[in-house]
Amino acid sequence: PDCADLQCTVDRLAAEEADPATGVVYDRLFVRHWDTWKDHRRSMLLAAEVSAEASPGIADARILSKGLDADVPSKPFGGAEEIRFTPDGKGLVFAARDAAGGPGEPWSTNFDLFHVPVDGSAAPRVLTSNPAWDTQPRFSPDGKQLAWVAMSRPGFEADRFRLVIQDWTAEGPTGEPRVVTEAWDRSISEFEFAPDGSRVFATAEHLGQKPLFAIALADGAVSERVGVGTLASPTFAGDRLMWVANDLLHPAEIFVGGLDAGGEDKQLTHVNDALMARTKMGKAEQFSFTGAGGDTVYGWLVEPVDRDPEARYPVAFLIHGGPQGSFGNKFHFRWNPQAYAGAGYAVVMIDFHGSTGYGQDFTDAIRKDWGGKPLVDLKAGLAHALANHPWLDGERVCALGASYGGFMINWIAGNWPDGFRCLVNHDGIFDQRMMYYATEELWFPEWEHGGPEFADPAAYARFNPVDHVERWQTPMLVVHGSLDYRVPIEQGLATFTALQRRGVDSRFLHFPDENHWVLSPANSKLWHDEVLAWMDEKLQ
Repeated sequence: PDCADLQCTVDRLAAEEADPATGVVYDRLFVRHWDTWKDHRRSMLLAAEVSAEASPGIADARILSKGLDADVPSKPFGGAEEIRFTPDGKGLVFAARDAAGGPGEPWSTNFDLFHVPVDGSAAPRVLTSNPAWDTQPRFSPDGKQLAWVAMSRPGFEADRFRLVIQDWTAEGPTGEPRVVTEAWDRSISEFEFAPDGSRVFATAEHLGQKPLFAIALADGAVSERVGVGTLASPTFAGDRLMWVANDLLHPAEIFVGGLDAGGEDKQLTHVNDALMARTKMGKAEQFSFTGAGGDTVYGWLVEPVDRDPEARYPVAFLIHGGPQGSFGNKFHFRWNPQAYAGAGYAVVMIDFHGSTGYGQDFTDAIRKDWGGKPLVDLKAGLAHALANHPWLDGERVCALGASYGGFMINWIAGNWPDGFRCLVNHDGIFDQRMMYYATEELWFPEWEHGGPEFADPAAYARFNPVDHVERWQTPMLVVHGSLDYRVPIEQGLATFTALQRRGVDSRFLHFPDENHWVLSPANSKLWHDEVLAWMDEKLQ
C-alpha cells in the first residue's frame, strides 16, 4: 500500500524473488487470512481509459485507493458488489475497511463507503461515519440518491443489514442518511433499484427460504415478489425483472417476470435440464416444532430417493455452520442433502437458535450460548422428526457438521454421547481457548464469547469440547484442510488425537490443498465417498 505506482510493486517483488532468504517479518495482524499468508500487498482500485482504438496497458492505470491501508475489493470474499461508478461517470463509490489509524483489522468490521474521482485528482473521501459495516453502494436511476446496506453493531458480522438512502449531487452526498428498513426484521443480502427509482428489489433470508422482496423507499413497506426457494441477483431489462433461483430440488436457473407479483414468471435458462432428466431427487418438506425457550424452530426433512413406504431408513442429521447461517430451501454442491438422499438416507436439518432468517433476536440468541439453546433445539428437532415419521430409524442416525457444525459434533460427543451411531466433524473447534489465539478474524470469537479470551477465560471454557473428552465414545470421522486458517488444522488433529488416545473408533481425512471448504471437484468427490462410506459402515 505504500507504493505510489504499479512499477514500485513490480520492482519490490523482483527484489524479493532475487533474495534467497524466505522469511517474512510482521509487525501486526493479519499474518494470514482465510487460506493465504499475507505478503504485505493490498488489492487496489485502479482506473484506466478504454477506447475502441486502443486498450490501456497496465502501466497506464491509475491507483485510486492510494492512501488507504485497505483491500479493494475486500478480502477474502469481496467483489464488484462493493464498487459503483457515480451517475456522471466521473467518480467511484466503494466499500473498504481502512486499517490506518483505526482499530486492529482482525477485530474490526468497520467497512465504510468512500468516494474518489476516477482521474485520480484527489484521495478517497470517506462518506460514512457508522462504526459498523457499510457496503453495496447503489445509485438510483435518476442519479439523485445513493443507497447502501449497513449494520449497526461494531464487531458483529451477522448483524442485520438495513437499507440506507441519502441524497446525491455532483459534489457528493447531501443531507442526512435515512434508514429505510428499520422496522423490517430481516437482513438484506443484495438489492438493486427498480427502474422508476421508487423502490428496491432485495433478497433476504426468511423462514427457511430466501425470497425476493420489493421495498418502497418512501415508507419502507415490504412486499414479497417471489417467496419460495433461494433467490439471487435481481436485475432489470426495461420493465422486466430477472433473477436467479434454486431450491432443494432444482439447481440455479434464470427467471424473468414483471415487477409485481401476480403475473406470469418464465424460466429463461434450462442449463441443467438434461442432467436433471436423468437424476432422481428426494422429496423435501419443511416442518416446525417447539424449541428452546418455547420458541418456534424450523427444520427440513428430505426423503430418500424412491422411498419404500414399507421400509425404515437411516438418518443423516446435518448441522449447519456459521453459526449464523441456515440450512434452507437451496441447492448447493457443498452439504447438499440430496447427496445423502440419493445414497438411501433420510436427511433432517434444523435451523437452531442462532440461525438467520427468523429475526435478529433469534440470530443473537446463540451469543455466549453455543452449546445451550442450539443443543436443545437439535434434540427437540430430531425427536419431532422421528415421532412424526415412523419410517425414520432412530437407532440408525449419524450427525454431521462443519465449522460451527463441527464444533457441535465435538460438543455432542461429550454432551449427548448416546445420541448417535456415528459422527462426522468437518473443520470443527476442539478447544475454544486456543482457537481464539490461532484463528485470524478475532472479531468473531470476541463477539461470540463477549471479549478476548484473556479478559474472560471462563466465557471460552463454558462450552469447550476439550473439557468433555472423557465422555467421548461415538465413532467419529474427522475432516480438515491444511489451508484452513479460520479453524486451523490443529483443532482437527487434536480432535483425532483425543479420539485415538481414548480408543474411540475414528478416522481422519486430510486435504493438504483445501481451506475451510472443500472446493476442487476431485476432492469434493473424495469427501462424499469417504463420508458416505463411513455412514454405510456404521449404519447399514
